[in-house]
Amino acid sequence: MKHLKAINKYFLKYRWRLLLGIIFITLSNYFRILSPQLSGYVVDKVEQSVRGSIEKVNAPAVNRSANYDILVQKMIGWLNNGNSSFGGQIIICGITLLVLALLGGFFMFLMRQTIIVMSRLIEYDQKNEVYRHYQMLDTAFYKRNSTGDLMNRITEDVSRVRMYTGPAMMYFINLAVTIGFCIFFMYRENKMLTLYVLSPLPILAVTIYYVNNIIHKRSERIQALLSDLTTTAQESYSGIRVIKSFVQEKAMMGFFHKNSEAYKTNAIGLSKVESIYFPAMGLLIGLSTLLTIMIGGLYALHDQNVKTGTIAEFVMYVNMLTFPVSAIGWTASMIQRAAASQKRLNEFLDTRPGIQDTAGVTAPALRGDIVFEKVDFTYPDTGIHAIQNFSFHIKAGQKIAIIGRTGSGKSTVAQLLLRMYNPDSGSIRIDGKDIKEIQLKALREQISYVPQDVFLFSDTVTGNITFGLAGTSFDKVETAAANASVDKEIKGFAQQYNTMIGERGVTLSGGQKQRISIARALVKDPRMVIFDDCLSAVDAKTENEIIGNLYRFLQQKTAIIITHRIFSLFDFDNILVLDDGKIVEQGRHIDLLASNGYYRKLYDEQQQEQGNRQATAQ
Repeated sequence: MKHLKAINKYFLKYRWRLLLGIIFITLSNYFRILSPQLSGYVVDKVEQSVRGSIEKVNAPAVNRSANYDILVQKMIGWLNNGNSSFGGQIIICGITLLVLALLGGFFMFLMRQTIIVMSRLIEYDQKNEVYRHYQMLDTAFYKRNSTGDLMNRITEDVSRVRMYTGPAMMYFINLAVTIGFCIFFMYRENKMLTLYVLSPLPILAVTIYYVNNIIHKRSERIQALLSDLTTTAQESYSGIRVIKSFVQEKAMMGFFHKNSEAYKTNAIGLSKVESIYFPAMGLLIGLSTLLTIMIGGLYALHDQNVKTGTIAEFVMYVNMLTFPVSAIGWTASMIQRAAASQKRLNEFLDTRPGIQDTAGVTAPALRGDIVFEKVDFTYPDTGIHAIQNFSFHIKAGQKIAIIGRTGSGKSTVAQLLLRMYNPDSGSIRIDGKDIKEIQLKALREQISYVPQDVFLFSDTVTGNITFGLAGTSFDKVETAAANASVDKEIKGFAQQYNTMIGERGVTLSGGQKQRISIARALVKDPRMVIFDDCLSAVDAKTENEIIGNLYRFLQQKTAIIITHRIFSLFDFDNILVLDDGKIVEQGRHIDLLASNGYYRKLYDEQQQEQGNRQATAQ
């Protein structure tokens, strides 16, 4: 239950809805609780009339109204002092009972309109809170956690918490008010009979406590299994082309079936516990009804203070308690499940992002003078030492290339510059200011980044190019697409720039996805640009065309082009050659070729590879 304390802030936010809900629950039960008292009076009145007609004498008047609610007392007094016949009094009581039922139902409607609507508002706020927190968490968090688990927590877990803030809260308050009213008036009517009738309740309490512990443990297990199941399904859908190409549908089905079987087994186990639990509640409540009739009948035979109306009242009180008491188990089950779900939510909500703004950060306009000074970085989860004693200086407006084999640490440079990670040691400065002192939003807004792993959203071509930029003119979109050498292909689509792109750009080729991603970076028109191996899926002709366009576009901009290929047509101010996280060579293209070192070796290998491809093509 301690995990649900995180929800209290929402109850405080919607305190007036909650307060009104409690008032409506109280009023609904108040009007319902008058019915047994009025019904008891009617039964006593009928019994008095029947006895009088059988015995041919006037039966003694029944007067138990002192134990009734004040409204019932006033009505009985008005009936007894009036001139209405016996039949008329019964009709008036019947109409009154109908009115009481309507009033109780009306306030029950208002109760649901306040409590249940409040729970929906809390669900809305909580989903926004979880999503907002997800957005704040750093890259390392997403590498440690699966997408399926993240999705399950924001959907299934939040929905289970809503069952606590809505139905469970409503039934619990209703239970407390109903039991309070019933016990109060039962005790006023007959203390001993009340004790006998309610004697099964301690057994009920112990049963609830024991079973709820089982439900809580199984609920936690079921939620964890559901996350695994969701993750498996999500990965299968995302990787369906790989699955089909390797003919692994049967293997993946077997893997999914295994996870599904574990979830089914645990869910059925929980259902079995609940299937025993709820009938047990009904049995104990039925026992209370039998006790009422049996003991009430014995009292009526030997005690002049207990009338048939008293038994009728107590039976109605027990029936009124039937649903609230039987709902104890259901409510407790919902609360236990919500606690298990909120615990899972708290695990993520309590996770602090490793990358965040510190006190005193500023948001300056950056020119693009970048300095890496003795930077070391090791990936926290894998332990890979990606960058070692890395130092270089890019003056504002310069263009540099970072070249090296796969795994040499090229992409890590971009990740560190964007503060996706913080370096273990050393410093990174832009315009003489440590990037930790620059507001994250301001830093990333002023850098355009084309990642190695291109990601496109399920949106139009225009929506993908203008992602994050409101009010961008169509002319700018077209210009960016033209500079990325994808404009002609877009215009060849059926709906051109309004063409919907499938999930992760599945309807496009690899080269088209890369070029649209480049257009997204260019339309932003920033001072600094980072291209991370973003031309790997385009042909040589298109590559040369894009490089020519980029050379014109990047005038007066600071640009870092990360690649494993050598662009001899691009006049870089400096080229950094990386190997095993270290700069092994640096200089201009001609100078590096002349040095006959590692760069020359990479260049010769590339030339030989191109020659082999051309020979094969011929």
